[in-house]
Amino acid sequence: MQRIIVLVIILFLASSAASAAETVKEFRGSGNTTTAVFTVESPWLLDWRLDGDYDQMVALDVTLVEARSGRHVGRVLHTKRKGNGLKLFKEAGQYRLRISSTLARWTLKVKQIQPEEEERYTPRKPN
Repeated sequence: MQRIIVLVIILFLASSAASAAETVKEFRGSGNTTTAVFTVESPWLLDWRLDGDYDQMVALDVTLVEARSGRHVGRVLHTKRKGNGLKLFKEAGQYRLRISSTLARWTLKVKQIQPEEEERYTPRKPN
């Protein structure tokens, strides 16, 4: 009986650790904008969702910008379809997101994850 209790506790702790991503910032909108500054450690995730009233006319472009210098780091998301996804980043820093959207409602969540969680978010090649 004691072994079962210990096993249940271990499983509970493991499942708690599995969902340890902490939301640093959340941004919502339907137009073009540059977000407020956010600070992240490495690794971190961009959890995105795109919705709209039309199936084929929506678009979302997101670029990452260094907060202090304004330097364009790169395009991190470009889609013309409703949906959602995750993007993994391995560089810590202070950033902003520059968002351009067409006929779309978007939600972007910046999530901090632990280094040991990084492998769960590594893109896998299709079989």
